[in-house]
Amino acid sequence: MSAAGSKVLCWKKGMLLKQVFALSRAATPRESRLCAAGGALVSCHRQYRSRPTHGIGKYKHLLPKEVPKRKKDKVQMKEINVGTKHEYGDVNIQMTSYDMCLVEHFAQYVHKLCNQFSIRVSESYAMPTKTDEVLFLEERGSKMQLDAVLTTHQRVIQVSGLSSTFAPILLEIIQSNQPEGVHLLVKEHTEADFKSRLKARPELEELLAQMS
Repeated sequence: MSAAGSKVLCWKKGMLLKQVFALSRAATPRESRLCAAGGALVSCHRQYRSRPTHGIGKYKHLLPKEVPKRKKDKVQMKEINVGTKHEYGDVNIQMTSYDMCLVEHFAQYVHKLCNQFSIRVSESYAMPTKTDEVLFLEERGSKMQLDAVLTTHQRVIQVSGLSSTFAPILLEIIQSNQPEGVHLLVKEHTEADFKSRLKARPELEELLAQMS
């Protein structure tokens, strides 16, 4: 190769490097990269950066709309059903025991029995647990010592519309299946029974008494 040919090649390479340098400085941020393919310079333009994402990565629109929470209304006592000559009104079947499992299973049995005989069960609930302490006095002493702690569990099943002719049959079936250690009481529902389910607030009662 002659010296003139080598000078022409060097001159072309220098011009090419100057063009590449000028293009790299004049390119925008989106066209900062240059791709060389087959010796030709091609600018890589990122079209997706200028397009909207159309909610990519957003998920809140997929969730169900939240319903605003309502404030809990005050518990109000329902009107007590007095009954008629042929039917009892609201009747409470109370079961009390020191064994929680025993009284719970017996309450479930009574509930299922009422459903089998098509007796309408208005409510089925548990009363607050009561704790009693058993103290004893020593023979030669004056101080009382703790002997045992008894926890009383109570379940109530309230029925209504019980026929006066079928009531003795139902009570006989319940008493025949009453387990040992469970106390059974059947009585009419009263306002005092409803208030016993609520938590006592002595401070509020004192303020109301002072205002009145």
